[in-house]
Amino acid sequence: QVQLVESGGGLVQAGGSLRLSCAASGRTFSTYALGWFRQAPGKEREFVAAISWGGGSTAYADSVQGRFTISRDNTKNTVYLQMNSLKPEDTAVYYCAARRTYTGTSFLNEYPYWGQGTQVTVSS
Repeated sequence: QVQLVESGGGLVQAGGSLRLSCAASGRTFSTYALGWFRQAPGKEREFVAAISWGGGSTAYADSVQGRFTISRDNTKNTVYLQMNSLKPEDTAVYYCAARRTYTGTSFLNEYPYWGQGTQVTVSS
C-alpha cells in the first residue's frame, strides 16, 4: 500500500503559478503510476494529469495542456504538479492518486490510493 499527502495549494491571482507536491510513503513508490485529479464545487472529480512509474510517459487533460506539468522524483517519493497561467476555472480541490502499474490513466476508478486533497483558489 501507499499513503499520499498533498501540499502546496493556496490562493493565487489569475495568471499566477503554484506547484503542488504529493509525498508518498513506502519503499515501492517507483512501481506506482501517479495521477492528479481535481474537483470543483458542485462538479465531478476530473482528470488533470498522469505520469508513468519511471516518469517517461505523461498525459494531460486538454484544459491544462501547455499550462501544467507533472513530474516525479522517485528518490524523494514525490510527484509534482507545476501549474502556470492559472485561471479562475482551475479553482478546485486537487487530489493525488496512485496505482501500481506502469502507466497512469485518466479514469479515476482505476486508482485505488488517494490523498486527502489540497485547495487551489484562483482569483480573477
